[in-house]
Amino acid sequence: MASPRPGSHVAALVDGLGFPLDRFQRDAADAIDGGRSVLVAAPTGAGKTVVAEYAVADALDHGQRAFYTTPIKALSNQKFGELRDRYGTGRAGLLTGDNSIDGDAPVVVMTTEVLRNMIYSGRPLDDLGVVVLDEVHYLQNSFRGPVWEEVIVHLPEHVRLVCLSATVSNVDDIGDWLTTVRGPTDVVVEHERPVSLTNTYLVGDKSGGRLRLVDTLVDGRPNPEGARFDVDRDQSSGRDRSRGRSRGGNNRRRWFTPNRLEVLQVLEDTDLLPAIAFIFSRAACDDAVKACLDAGVRLTTREDRRRIREIADRHLAVLEDADFRALGGERWLRGLEAGVASHHAGHVPPFKEAVEACFAEGLVKLVFATETLALGINMPARSVVIERMTKFNGESRAFLTPAEYTQLTGRAGRRGIDTHGTAVVLWSPFVAFAQIAGLASSRSFVLRSAFRPTYNMAVNLIRRHDRESARRLLNQSLAQYQADRAVVVTERRLVKRRAALDQLLGEASCELGDVAEYRELAQTDLPRRERRRRLEARLDDLSPGDVIALDDQPRVAVLSVAHRSGERIKVKVVSPDGDVFTVGMPDFDHPPEVLATLTLPEPFQPADPRFQASVAEDLHGATVATPARRGSAVDHPVASCPDADEHLRALERAERVRREVDELTARIDHQSGTLGLAFERVLEVLGEFGYVDGWTVTARGDLLAGVYHESDLVVAEAIAAGCFDDLDAPELAAVASALVYEHRAPGPPPEARYPSDRVEDRCRDIDAIVRSIVVVEERVGLPTSSGGDHNFARLAHEWCAGESLGSLLDDGDIELTGGDFVRTVRQLVDLVRQIGQLADDPTTRTTARRAVGALERGVVAATVEAEAENEDQDEASGDGDGAEA
Repeated sequence: MASPRPGSHVAALVDGLGFPLDRFQRDAADAIDGGRSVLVAAPTGAGKTVVAEYAVADALDHGQRAFYTTPIKALSNQKFGELRDRYGTGRAGLLTGDNSIDGDAPVVVMTTEVLRNMIYSGRPLDDLGVVVLDEVHYLQNSFRGPVWEEVIVHLPEHVRLVCLSATVSNVDDIGDWLTTVRGPTDVVVEHERPVSLTNTYLVGDKSGGRLRLVDTLVDGRPNPEGARFDVDRDQSSGRDRSRGRSRGGNNRRRWFTPNRLEVLQVLEDTDLLPAIAFIFSRAACDDAVKACLDAGVRLTTREDRRRIREIADRHLAVLEDADFRALGGERWLRGLEAGVASHHAGHVPPFKEAVEACFAEGLVKLVFATETLALGINMPARSVVIERMTKFNGESRAFLTPAEYTQLTGRAGRRGIDTHGTAVVLWSPFVAFAQIAGLASSRSFVLRSAFRPTYNMAVNLIRRHDRESARRLLNQSLAQYQADRAVVVTERRLVKRRAALDQLLGEASCELGDVAEYRELAQTDLPRRERRRRLEARLDDLSPGDVIALDDQPRVAVLSVAHRSGERIKVKVVSPDGDVFTVGMPDFDHPPEVLATLTLPEPFQPADPRFQASVAEDLHGATVATPARRGSAVDHPVASCPDADEHLRALERAERVRREVDELTARIDHQSGTLGLAFERVLEVLGEFGYVDGWTVTARGDLLAGVYHESDLVVAEAIAAGCFDDLDAPELAAVASALVYEHRAPGPPPEARYPSDRVEDRCRDIDAIVRSIVVVEERVGLPTSSGGDHNFARLAHEWCAGESLGSLLDDGDIELTGGDFVRTVRQLVDLVRQIGQLADDPTTRTTARRAVGALERGVVAATVEAEAENEDQDEASGDGDGAEA
């Protein structure tokens, strides 16, 4: 890294850090000094943002502007405050959709969606030098990832990128893609955490009422002691099965999950406070605080409580007393003053911001939080507790991924304060210790693109590019890049398998006669039905771990045996080289012989690539018997050939390889055409509804180009159909809410109540629009658009008409927290504002602007939305606390 010029912004930044730059920070700075883009992958808390700030300072030193983008508004707000403190008021701006503060400043913080919209609007960016993409691993987020790729591909060529990411396994692939679409891009990787992490496992022991806190890993490997805490589950009956007695002589019933108060006691006794306890349920977070208060927990001194009250008063000053009471403010404040708090999307931003500020000063010692707290808010702790290893993903309970586990535990350990951080996972009868250890030791975080063409994207591409240029831009997406890479790998294997097929067909030929004819005769020694019965019985008798021989593989290990309707038995196997494939009865001429049996790793996870690789490695070194040679007394010329058995084996291998060649060919056809086919299907839908005519955008398409919404086509159709015309402001807000609100509480939604017949009619008109779009999407093979939910319509109407927050939260029709209400209204404001800009009827535009003014009042106007615009993971966790399975 070159020495910064005295008096420059870079020099001021480096001098003000108070510590020398780490190696990876210096390497990234070298890339920025060299005018290159850079991708930095490093653990949470390693100091990636220093690189971003260096890039911002470098742009200013060169007389250029810098944009700092984040995936969520909370991060945008936080970073705006930091940059404004550094560069001064007017020199740093904020654009989040909700807020516009000094948007023409030299440094502007914004959400990624705002930058995407800015690009599509054609705003000149000639003076833009660098764009920081914070948390760029959001590329794999199914809802928001495509926006990142649109920004990366569509930014002007002269703009450099600084991409910050958590550590991912395929970072070089991502760097290669960035180089392909943006020019020279350095990849800088840091694997080490600045504060080391100790992974621990907390289990209750009923024999004496003790709590055991053991290390999850010992010398980087699973702690051998951990397996003793496991409980087997009889998968067929769901009942527990004892593994026998442990070393202590007690059976499995001696272990239990510590409750939250017991966990707090352990944290206090082992000096692990302050801590964040991750609970994937908002209601459970609040219940945990209540349990602490009911038990008389107080973790603060009198001076702490005075300071907490000061911080709380500062953040709550924006709320009116009536709103504060309606939000349960007194109960919330009691917990805060006791040093315990919850943090989740159900709270309004002032509550959450006060918790963050108190935690940052070390005043709050224990925060019960949902996973959104791990997404980048600067709240490091000495320890992190993970209460359960599964979370609801919107459809079912899913086990945490290695990336999610790393994101959560990344909060453990405060740089400059703690020598190490501690992660504490609680015992569960439903999760084996080896699964916990596997997550703690995993380094497999593969980033996959979630890019997909959308309706809004399609019309904007057509408006700005010819067909060939648009296709070229689509082909520059990470999704297409990864698909092409997969095609290359598949093509390489296809070439090899075709060569192998030619060789095997040669080996299968015999000058004495037709080998296939000879085989058919040889197989008639037994009646066909009996041969099938014996083969089926032998395959059915195979068990995971058995080693058998195939025609073209002298040894493979059985991973699983499955019965499929109409297909008989399917056996999944792995070769010593790690190739995994499935064989069935057509792949065997004779019942296979079990040549050896391997001891499989635990837990048994045959679909897990790590499990498969471990079995392949064991198979490679195993001692395996040689299959018995089969003879034949069939009257056929080939029977007298001394190489008859070799010919037969070559023919069998050739037939298997031929099937593999056919499968690889079909896979290549699918991989290489997926994205282009999806785009053509989008164009087909747009053409049917009149938004495009060939490669021309119609007037209706110009409307869609300005709609930025998850259900963009539905919104455009509703505006074009006049669903918002001839309404007053509260009615317009009520109808628009059908495109914003989504029922997420357990159980079916209640029957909607409407403020007027006119609102009900318009909501049902929107439902009809959704159905008409879905019919076409299903016909062409696209994912279907989501419909409206009418349950917020009456609340939107009453809030817009001036009703108080307290009466609406006590309404009882739908379960809403203050945070739910504020967030929904903020999203509603964003949509109504778009209606006010896009509606053709000037009266509708005026009414929409009036509705925005009426909606932005009280607690809504006083707070800035601090959650992600899409929090499906947090919200989907809901309020349920069902058992893990």
